[in-house]
Amino acid sequence: MAFAARPTVTVAGTTDTVALPAVFTAPIRPDIVHLVHTQMAKNSRQAYSVNRDAGHQTAAESWGTGRAVSRIPRVTGGGTSRSGQGAFGNMCRGGRMFAPTKTWRKWHKKINQNQRRYAVASALAASAVPALVLARGHRVSRVPEIPLVVPDSVESITKTSAAYSLCTSVGADEDIEHVRNSRATRAGRGKMRNRRFTQRRGPLVVYNEDNGITRAFRNLPGVELQHVSRLNLLQLAPGGHVGRFIIFSKSAFEALNAVYENKTGFNLPRHIMSNGDLSAIVNSDAIQSAINPAKKTRKTHGRKKNALKNFGVMVKLNPYATTLRRSRILGQGVKTTKAATAEVAAARKAAGQKFYESMVADGSESEDESESESESE
Repeated sequence: MAFAARPTVTVAGTTDTVALPAVFTAPIRPDIVHLVHTQMAKNSRQAYSVNRDAGHQTAAESWGTGRAVSRIPRVTGGGTSRSGQGAFGNMCRGGRMFAPTKTWRKWHKKINQNQRRYAVASALAASAVPALVLARGHRVSRVPEIPLVVPDSVESITKTSAAYSLCTSVGADEDIEHVRNSRATRAGRGKMRNRRFTQRRGPLVVYNEDNGITRAFRNLPGVELQHVSRLNLLQLAPGGHVGRFIIFSKSAFEALNAVYENKTGFNLPRHIMSNGDLSAIVNSDAIQSAINPAKKTRKTHGRKKNALKNFGVMVKLNPYATTLRRSRILGQGVKTTKAATAEVAAARKAAGQKFYESMVADGSESEDESESESESE
């Protein structure tokens, strides 16, 4: 993201200039700002719960088993539709809720200190980017410079009329009028709960010494005030959105460096890249002259072929495959069986018939001998 990189800022209405504090060069991290803001906003919630007796303020007993109804406690008595109805259970009409809310819920969120400091620094840096201030909805078209720094004499203003005149002289009155015109009745039940109206946020005035400035500015619609040593993220980035329009007094603007120098164990965050324009870096002559030229041809990879089915691939894997196939074709080293001729087949058949007849004859002779032996006995 863009960030303020000007070395000096002009004090409005004078020729004086002040050096831009280092905090305005911090990285702008909307994700960290939104996370910290969400957690901080939870620390001002008021505990709530339902009445501890809600849903149990009736006499009810279970009918027990054997009456073909559930064992839920039932209202006693008779003569009305209420008698016999279920009670106490969260599924019953007039019963308690499931898991009634308690006031001892964990309402507050602990936030790491350096994470909070990072969020505040990021919100301050975003307030110095005119595009982000405009994107947040502030009317700053007539403001001479952002961040806006005014003389220290504003800290001694005691009248609201004088404060508004100052805002008019620096072009901040347009934003104040925008806030005044945005005041509307809230839609919903909140109008009955001491928050009847809604309106936009106006400028945030940051001062170093209160010589009447808080009483002068507090009645201007949408204007808020903060001491430079007590910057609050809930006001620097309302709603978790960076880009609040801030008016600094000169002494408060100069004190920002001292505020961050005195924070023990914290260094202002820095950008990972000193130049965030990555496309300009890649296309620069220094980079383009050192990299390899672009490859015009595209290397393709053919299909994998099966060597058992593709003889050309088999020859690449095994050059001897050609010799094996040639020898197989020429019949070398391969045993072949010749088909039997008709004469040989006839001779085999005759020999088999003769063998069969001799076997039958031998079997009949052995039977005759056994019969003769049995008769002699």
